[in-house]
Amino acid sequence: MVLSNIKSKWFLLVISIYLIIGFYLLYVTYSKSFINIEVKEENGEWLVVDSYYRDWATKQQIEAGDIILNVDGTEINNISNIKYDFVLRAANDLTIKKPNGNLIYVHIKPQDIPQQFYYVLIAPTCYYFLTLIISLYLYFKQKDNPLVNLLIFFILTVSLAYVSIGVSGRLDNIGTIVNRSSMLLCLVLLIHFLKKYFLFLNLKWIFINNIKIFYILPLIAVFLSICSILYPFTNPIFSSLTLCIFFTLLIVILGILGISYFKFKTPQLKILLSSIIIPFLPFLFLYALPKIFFNKQILSADIASLFLIFIPYSFICTQLTERIFDMEYFITRLRHYFNFSFVFTIWLLMGLYWLTDLSISSMAKIFFFTFFSLIALFYIKEKIDYHKRKILFSTKGDYIHRLYTTVDSIGRVVKIEDLLERFVQEIALHLEIKHVYVLTYDLQRHQVTSTSTSKEFTQNQLNEIQLEQLRLGDIKKTEHFYIAFIHQDVNYKRILVVDHNKSIYLKDEELLWLELLLLYVNNFIENTKMVEDLLEQLKHMKEADKSQLPWLNKLLWLRFEKEKYQLAQELHDTVLQEQLHIAREMDVFIHAKKKTDIQSGLTKIHEHMITSLNDLRGYCENLKPPLLDTLGLNAALEKLIQKVHKRADFVLIYTIDRLYLEDERLNLMIYRLFQELLNNALKHSYANTVEIHLLETEEGFEIIYSDDGVGCEMDDIILAESMGIRGMQDRVQAFHGQFSINTNVGEGMSIRIKVIERNFTHSYDYDTYHKRPTPSRG
Repeated sequence: MVLSNIKSKWFLLVISIYLIIGFYLLYVTYSKSFINIEVKEENGEWLVVDSYYRDWATKQQIEAGDIILNVDGTEINNISNIKYDFVLRAANDLTIKKPNGNLIYVHIKPQDIPQQFYYVLIAPTCYYFLTLIISLYLYFKQKDNPLVNLLIFFILTVSLAYVSIGVSGRLDNIGTIVNRSSMLLCLVLLIHFLKKYFLFLNLKWIFINNIKIFYILPLIAVFLSICSILYPFTNPIFSSLTLCIFFTLLIVILGILGISYFKFKTPQLKILLSSIIIPFLPFLFLYALPKIFFNKQILSADIASLFLIFIPYSFICTQLTERIFDMEYFITRLRHYFNFSFVFTIWLLMGLYWLTDLSISSMAKIFFFTFFSLIALFYIKEKIDYHKRKILFSTKGDYIHRLYTTVDSIGRVVKIEDLLERFVQEIALHLEIKHVYVLTYDLQRHQVTSTSTSKEFTQNQLNEIQLEQLRLGDIKKTEHFYIAFIHQDVNYKRILVVDHNKSIYLKDEELLWLELLLLYVNNFIENTKMVEDLLEQLKHMKEADKSQLPWLNKLLWLRFEKEKYQLAQELHDTVLQEQLHIAREMDVFIHAKKKTDIQSGLTKIHEHMITSLNDLRGYCENLKPPLLDTLGLNAALEKLIQKVHKRADFVLIYTIDRLYLEDERLNLMIYRLFQELLNNALKHSYANTVEIHLLETEEGFEIIYSDDGVGCEMDDIILAESMGIRGMQDRVQAFHGQFSINTNVGEGMSIRIKVIERNFTHSYDYDTYHKRPTPSRG
């Protein structure tokens, strides 16, 4: 409790400092317009050489050769920085003498210069408050997480560095100190965060361990800034020195992330490398390095720093370890757009360079505008193409997918009548035909009844002989209709009728799609009738002996009792024992007399309680994987493997392909197989190396497991159930998969599991029992 209060006070202190400094920086930024006019001295007079905002200068009739007399009512010679900086940075009022002797008075408002109004005023202000909101969110979301605390300090420092750019450009003393120190402090905090994050991921830290020594660098920046205030002529030197240190730190961070990613191949590092470091690169290569080596800039600091806005959004997506896997797909797709956009933009700039005489600065602006516009265009086009795909692309190659979606849709209903109704709806939707019906032909009475409510059929409209001659898979075209066989039993024949109205002709691929679909529907009806017969038989058996089918009840009861016993035994041996130990310790402290003993004892009890809660959470996650439903199979497996890493004495090598499975039940089966295989490795293998791979195949997936452990006899595997082999076999066989195992004493164990998704039939779980079995798709 005391520790929590201390952390809360520190957080309040940090936020208070952030608010005080930030409001001061924003006030200074809004108080005086940033104009950045380059000047030179001739015969004691200061002449205009060039203006950064040329359009504004032209509009105000400020030209090269004009003489600046006064700035905000002060003679220009009295401005301290002008004699060594040769740049008039900020002003609200100017008095200018033209070469012909005329005087002009220029009053400057922030909105008069749109570029500086948005880049120096609006964007930093939005970024400042956005960072504040995100910091508060992260703090209250994970209050006691040291990693999150470092993230908060990092993004707050980045925000101050960004907001202080305009103030530092005005050579404000406090703004200069804040800008230079925060530039270095944010990178030091990032290095500190990376070390903690590597520890969190159980990765070896490849840089020096004593990170605290780097915190001297921001203090050095503060000292140099104070020196530049006392001795203004040193300001350009110390500014370049700060940029050099910033460049060095950023290279160190890039090296750490790059080398670590190629060494460990961890997805989290790839996400950090792309989403955190990339926003710094425009500032580094378009402002810092040109300024250091050539004393010129391709883009101004305010424009190059706009990319820092992406950093808070990166942390929103990466604040939790599991969330990183959500980003991997989008980053891969963004890389695809990036390649096309970059190549075309370079081609465009080459043409502009050849045909025009644009400056490097203008070319850089065109590059970024075109580049990001193209990325946005590709993304929007993808969304629009998806919705307009029917008019953009031929559907010839899409019938397999449409067949599956139709089968999946009609397979979810329970009754035969509902199945036929859904079948008609799907046919009308995919063939884009309004009049589709199902007829029931009575073989005894030779009568036809229709499901249609909008149109009545008569004997004259349909040829009775054709109806009787239709066989499975037949599709006949008549003068008014396409008719097709659906299903036949002793009394009735069901016929599909598609009214083409002499204007609609089904293509060959559409007829083939319809024929395959009819075969599926026929199987659906047959399977449904078989299940209904089975349930009817069970009902009669139950009524005959007036019991609850004792053989089935016994089987289910024994299964449930076995699972409950195993769970109870594990809870008794772990969590319950821990709770009893805590209770005994509490009993001792109740009768303790020394307060010091109580304080130290309570700390130990708190640690035991945390351990016990973590164990209990582990059991809950084993019973119901929390990430499987929300973030998907890959995230759940990565989380499981992280836990195994912490407990394992062996080297674990793994591969997890991203699977695109239509049946979501397979995800749970794969997770349980991984869980059982890794638990066996932890408890029984005594291996030095364990390999487990989830591989995508053309029609399903494959799991390959191997270890170099003690192994065992195959006969022992068959007889023993403690290793969970029987349970894994049952799971795989339920989906008509292949399960093979190879092991010998002293030779380790290898297991190979292969499942073809289209091969499995329905599995009877609780939900399917109360609805209807999911039919086969093979």
